[in-house]
Amino acid sequence: MSEGRRETPDLARVRNLLFVCTGNTCRSPMAEVLARAALAARLPDVAVESAGTFAAPGVPAAEDARAVTARHGLDLEDHRSRPLTPDMAARADLVLCMSESHRRSASELGAGGRAVLLSHYLPEGDPLRDRSIVDPVGGGPEAYRDAFEVLERAVDDLAARLIQARAGRPGRRDED
Repeated sequence: MSEGRRETPDLARVRNLLFVCTGNTCRSPMAEVLARAALAARLPDVAVESAGTFAAPGVPAAEDARAVTARHGLDLEDHRSRPLTPDMAARADLVLCMSESHRRSASELGAGGRAVLLSHYLPEGDPLRDRSIVDPVGGGPEAYRDAFEVLERAVDDLAARLIQARAGRPGRRDED
């Protein structure tokens, strides 16, 4: 088992998703708006939020993150960063982390085994599966596009699994 693969909760029972990165201005807010869009029609009762392990409160999303999401019809204009708290970690049914250090922090703050790498939800065979999702900070617009594409693939697969689990249809198992 790689470090990022942990026992995850029964996906049919997930009602609160929390995406975690470092500053909560790039990766986790992009994943948050992707998940909200992916789940809005089929699972509107799933709450989606994001936070950062070293986030300063109230910082807007990075300009390049706002630009790449806007090009995909998603809006980060009102996003403001939030630091990860024990209450957030405890409340979330599934904490989706961008790196192993984020997973450890969330786990220690109370998420325990509910903290997993978001990249675990990349499709089977994807070379980035169960690896850290690279932080685009300092990399310019191309780095943000690349990060967005990885996040989109992972969130799409996660959303499909959540929808399948709620419908009672077997999806891919977390042990695969």
